[in-house]
Amino acid sequence: MSDIRSTVEITVPATSANIGPGFDVVGLSLSLYLSLTVKFGSPSPHPFTITYSGEGAGEVPLNPYKNLLTRVALYVLRCNSQRSFPADLISIHVDNQIPFGRGLGSSGAAVIAGVLLGNVLGQLNLTNERLLDYALMIERHPDNVTAALVGGFVGSYLRELDPAATVASQVPLSEVLPEYPPDAGENWGLSPPLPPVGIGHYVKFNWNSSIKAVAIIPRFELSTAKAREALPMQYSRKDLVFNMQRLAVLTTALGQSPPDPELIYEAMKDRVHQPYRKALIPGLPAVTSLITPDTHPGLLGICLSGAGPTILALATQNFKAIAESAREIFAEESIQVDWKLLEVVGGSEVKEV
Repeated sequence: MSDIRSTVEITVPATSANIGPGFDVVGLSLSLYLSLTVKFGSPSPHPFTITYSGEGAGEVPLNPYKNLLTRVALYVLRCNSQRSFPADLISIHVDNQIPFGRGLGSSGAAVIAGVLLGNVLGQLNLTNERLLDYALMIERHPDNVTAALVGGFVGSYLRELDPAATVASQVPLSEVLPEYPPDAGENWGLSPPLPPVGIGHYVKFNWNSSIKAVAIIPRFELSTAKAREALPMQYSRKDLVFNMQRLAVLTTALGQSPPDPELIYEAMKDRVHQPYRKALIPGLPAVTSLITPDTHPGLLGICLSGAGPTILALATQNFKAIAESAREIFAEESIQVDWKLLEVVGGSEVKEV
């Protein structure tokens, strides 16, 4: 009998955060995937290889001390007293369907994939709750990473921790994932900050399976950091109540059968982030105001996906007509778009093949 470990496949879905009023609170997992194939062999002193295909191929570093996936995995390993990648790791192939910088959770998917990879390499058998703690040390907002990990329509929050745990959870990212110098090896950065237990909590909402997601994806990137810089430091009580009212309705309305277009369209409106990001995404105000359930039967609601620039339209029919109308609006701003019809799917999967 061979002692060589079986090949493992790790699959992580794309996500859309906010869904209108749920800024930094809710997320959806969508049917685009970041997939890893992890192969093992006899223990060897030779370094393993990383290969990459799909979105971002040619841009992603293949050095394990530079690649985000393997840096996250190494963080998890070192937090669990394993100083280096296992000697029986032969290769990791990454295939990515999630476009970078478009508001579809590419960075969150990479962080979850890296945490799951560390769990596999170290044979750690960590729970989902503990895996989420590691992810939240790196990706400090819970909406995308939670949806990517557990799947579906998810609400999440960061728990108020005791003073010591609060300090630990707010260690600068540069200490959690340090930039490895060119001569870095397994003896560099051996004491990473451990994540507190129970940083993030979540709940899964019901989802009506007849509702699909039309992702209208402009052909330009928008960094989350830049999109966050556009937001104010303070909000009026009126605007916060506006969002809370709609979020309270939306989390139930999207699970009801049949879905109510009038109710959902109004419940997906927002005053906390979308109005401030319109200057970064020409065409956004027109798309979210001119495409309605009255003009496009089957449409339920429309919003910015995450930080953008992707627009997410939730609908039960007439998907192409919705996408083409958005394309025409963006074309008036000289912006080209692609669109995809996506399902709301389950969470990450790890399986031996």
